Order: sequence, then C-alpha cells, then structure tokens
Amino acid sequence: MGDIRDLLDVMARLRDPEGGCPWDLAQSYATIVPHTIEEAHEVAEAIEREDFDGLRDELGDLLFQVVFYAEIAREEGRFDFSDVVDAIATKMVRRHPHVFADVRYENIDEQSAAWERIKAQEKAEDGDTPTSVLHGVLKSLPALSRALKLQRKASRVGFDWSTPDPVLNKIGEELAELREELHGGGDRERLDAELGDLLFACVNAARHLQVDPEQALRGANRRFEDRFHRIETMLGELGRSVQETDLEELDALWERAKKEIGAERDGRRR
Repeated sequence: MGDIRDLLDVMARLRDPEGGCPWDLAQSYATIVPHTIEEAHEVAEAIEREDFDGLRDELGDLLFQVVFYAEIAREEGRFDFSDVVDAIATKMVRRHPHVFADVRYENIDEQSAAWERIKAQEKAEDGDTPTSVLHGVLKSLPALSRALKLQRKASRVGFDWSTPDPVLNKIGEELAELREELHGGGDRERLDAELGDLLFACVNAARHLQVDPEQALRGANRRFEDRFHRIETMLGELGRSVQETDLEELDALWERAKKEIGAERDGRRR
C-alpha cells in the first residue's frame, strides 16, 4: 500500500453497487460536507496538540473526503481524481510565476498583491466578474475567518489604519458602547450588534498585530481548560467539587492555577 491508486481502488469498491458498503453508496456531495468539516477540524486539533502520529491519520481521513467527492463525480461523468490533481497543480504553477517562471517580486507584500491579481484574472476569464472589492469572501466561513478576510480585502484598497494603536482605541470605543447599551437597558438586538462590533474590532487588532485570531482564541480556550482542570484537581484533593465552592475561593484558586501552570511551562522552556 502507499500509492494513491490503492485508495482510489478502495473508494471505488466501497461505492460498487454490487457488494459495496450500503452507507457509502447512500452518500452524496451534500451529506459528506459535515464529515469534511469535522475532519478538517481534527487535522487542526492534531497540529495544535503536536500529535504527529495523530496528524498522519487525520490527514488520511481528510484525503479520503477528497477521494469520496471525486468518486461521486466520476460516477456522474463530471470529472475524476486525476482531473482534481491536474487542476490544482496547474493553478499552483500559474499562481507562482516567481517559482516556475522568470518573474521576480521584491517582497511578500508584492507577491501577495500579484497573487490576488492572478486570482482576479482567473475569475474574469471564468465569467465571474467582481462587483465589489469584498467579492469572493464566502458567507459560509466561520465568523472570525470571514471578518479577517473582509478586513484584508478592504485594506488592499487603502481602507485601513497604518498602525495598531488606532485599532486598539477602536476596541476601547466599542467596549464603551457595549457597556453603555448594557446599562442603558438595551434590547437583545442592540447588545448583539455592539458585541459583534467589538469582536470585529478585536479581529482587526489581531490582523494588525500579525496574529491569527482563530489560533489566538484556540490558545485562550486551551489555557482556560488547563486552569479550570487544575482548579478541579485542587478541589478534588480536598474532597470537594467546583459546585461546592464559592466564587471568592474559586477566583483565588484560579490565580494560583495560573501561576503554577505558568511556572511549569517556563520550566519546560528552560
């Protein structure tokens, strides 16, 4: 095993109307989508954990999703896996003229601008003419990712601050507006809007600081879990649970957990 043709043969066998797997035969493009999204998240989680044995397996699961779509398309006479490979290889060569041709860029910003021009040219040739600078940002993207892409597109035409400080000031403004709405008896719709504006401003700050907001939030989630689990362990040693502990003591344990986990990580880095 180890050849992509082996996996293609397995997929074809699973989809064989005579003797194939009933579950695989019942699937369509649409029914596979949730599995594809889940597998992509599992890849991200394996990378975050630095679980490279797990990453190998998760990448295989994700590749299987691609093969699944391609097999359905082959059965319908639309395209097959080799067409998928050819299309992406051709696209990457076309979008990297500084690697595969004699084009030279001065820096990454210039290269990124060229990449966008090439993409726009491809879409124009396909009859997909942009109607807005923000054209092409999928509405189905996770909200953090979509906010980041919208901001990047706006920035390319000059709609942006030049330094992080005004963005941080904007976060302060949005926070003040949220607080004002909260204490002013604002309805749910207004609170939702103000909180959305605050989150959007935070994504903008992440972009200016060259921090991936999704990765930053995943890190915050991980730190919260680590600290909360540490609190549970501390209380467990005392024969108690979180539910049996008042907030003042939980706050004190939280600060202790932060210090202990931080010291442990500093020790590992040394």
